[in-house]
Amino acid sequence: MNALILLILLILAHQSGSQDTAEDEHRKGQRFLQWADHYDFALKLSGTESQCYWHFARQDGRFYLTYMVLWVSGMIADQHVAVSLFSPKGTLMTFTDDTKGQMNFQVKETGFYQMCFANYHNRFGEMRLFLNFGVYYEEDAEVLRENEMEEKILNSTLSNIKGISNKLRLRIQHMWRFYNVARMRRGADYYLLQSKSNYVYTWSILQSIVIVMSGYLQLFILKRLFRTDSDRPRC
Repeated sequence: MNALILLILLILAHQSGSQDTAEDEHRKGQRFLQWADHYDFALKLSGTESQCYWHFARQDGRFYLTYMVLWVSGMIADQHVAVSLFSPKGTLMTFTDDTKGQMNFQVKETGFYQMCFANYHNRFGEMRLFLNFGVYYEEDAEVLRENEMEEKILNSTLSNIKGISNKLRLRIQHMWRFYNVARMRRGADYYLLQSKSNYVYTWSILQSIVIVMSGYLQLFILKRLFRTDSDRPRC
């Protein structure tokens, strides 16, 4: 009786272990099927302020970053922003100091990549910066081998549909990047036009005040020329 119970327990343990192994292999096969993620938003940097963000990327992905300065406030407005990109080990990969820029590279190590943005030049004013970054993945060798095995099982129609959908997904991601770059440029042009309009409006008011004051001073001086101490006209 004891031997029978022991045999039943061994069979159950073996089935449980086989099921866990199958689930691990299933999860391992799905780790290459993660969808690419991307972000686009605007941030505000005050004088001498710096902000950092982290983004996870796998080794088989491609990382991209696009940024553009929309507007800068302050008496001495400098639109340059310092951008630093660090690897998961903390090594500086690239550094730029410009009003806009693009970074695009193949990910060589898996981990969190750090992006830092600093407003060092504009010490007494704020800066508005637009960001667009993310990671997209293409099919690697292991996925291709899996597709070849699937092609032996499935018909060619499903394989073609899958290949076309993957290509379409990558094309959509590239189109989204180009759309964000165009939107950043339109935003920068809008803020530039608004600042020029405020500049012209302010100087027009100042010049009008100067013209009115100069006319009043001329009239006051002319009246003083034709007056004496006894309030009788000189001529």
